[in-house]
Amino acid sequence: MERTPFGRMALDLRSEARTRRAGAIPFPPGDTRPSARRTRRFATDPLHVLLDGYDRHGPVFTQRVFHGNVVFVLGPQANHHVLVSGAANFSWRKGHFSDLVPLLGDGLLTIDGDFHRRSRRIMLPAFHKERIRASVTTMQEETDRAVAGLRAGTTIDLDHWTRELALRIAMRALFGLDPDAAARDLDAAREFEHALGFYARDYTLQILRGPRTPWARMQQARRRLDGLILGEIQRRRRSGERGPDILSMLLDAQDEDGSRLSDQHVRDEVMTLLFAGHDTTTSTVSFLFHELSRTPQARERLRAKLDDGDGELERVLDETLRLYPPAWIGPRRSIEPFELCGHRIPGDVPVNYCSWASHRLPDVWDEPDAFRPDRFLPGGEVSRLPKGAYVPFGGGSRTCIGMRFGQAEIAIIVRELVRRFDLDLPPGFRLRIRQMPTISPADGMPMTLRAV
Repeated sequence: MERTPFGRMALDLRSEARTRRAGAIPFPPGDTRPSARRTRRFATDPLHVLLDGYDRHGPVFTQRVFHGNVVFVLGPQANHHVLVSGAANFSWRKGHFSDLVPLLGDGLLTIDGDFHRRSRRIMLPAFHKERIRASVTTMQEETDRAVAGLRAGTTIDLDHWTRELALRIAMRALFGLDPDAAARDLDAAREFEHALGFYARDYTLQILRGPRTPWARMQQARRRLDGLILGEIQRRRRSGERGPDILSMLLDAQDEDGSRLSDQHVRDEVMTLLFAGHDTTTSTVSFLFHELSRTPQARERLRAKLDDGDGELERVLDETLRLYPPAWIGPRRSIEPFELCGHRIPGDVPVNYCSWASHRLPDVWDEPDAFRPDRFLPGGEVSRLPKGAYVPFGGGSRTCIGMRFGQAEIAIIVRELVRRFDLDLPPGFRLRIRQMPTISPADGMPMTLRAV
């Protein structure tokens, strides 16, 4: 039942009722009464709701969001506990991202325990440095092609432009497919956007079932994507054809005992990688150029140091991920009661850490809202922070498996754009952020191109 938003709501209500009946461990302090206004504010501006909660209650507090109470844990100690030292006491699959199961299936984002450990172990070789180097040529070719179509003096939606580029890279690097040939049979980009659009809908609309509902449209898009992915898996199983792409590697991957991934498991992992890589690359590039446009001195310093190997691009990327970590929240469900920062927290309740809020805590970060890549200089501010302060890729056994792939892809895209253009925001543009479930610009990212 927890595979759907409605089922997850029922699970939350049942577990909360059990917790209240047991009466042994109350929820930590916070706002626990139902409030439509608070729920709406959390849906539209979760960052400031959480920062306000931290301000009033400290690093552990409760917020009643939608239908039930959620324990939020913020800051270095909390992040480290959920991700590393106490990770075994939390289930991801029973957290709020179980809503992703109807689209992604049983991929690394939605599984736990031995199944997760085995799956990750089988997949790790696909993301070794040498495998990523094999994908860099594809990334560079597709980026050069996309940048060649840009013209100085025009305005583009950088978010849309990067989304199309990232999908072409994914089609080739993940699937080994020609994006132009695949598009003649199925517009994978459009179908994937239709599927993801379900999660951007108002929560009440996500619960609806029946023809022409957001759920029905998401399921239709999934079926069409499944036809493409499973069809390619089966074709390669029959023909034995392999290439340098990740799909080929997963088809032949095996565990220490010789077991292999089923066709359905390969499909689920490929869909998960497509979701994780496509959306996070797009939003990170958009947010990075948003900040460079607002801080021209950082843009000029980056351009001046692009080729000197001192790591300026990496610092700009790290600072962008601090301000806008795409996977902004880590929803879990506690298994047993536990203690954190002086609070006892019940078992079997939603527990969420939030990198977005943790990266903006004024008692942890100096000028937390300022874009300052120098924080990441050797010996700088970040080197003095406690473990768990900076967690844009998660941590422990759930550290993003595609982290290096994404960093390489973003670095190539940023480098080629910065070499050729200044990208400027239009006058009066005001950034609004959407959570679906990764954060992204709600209104796109309009940018005017100026030749340099």
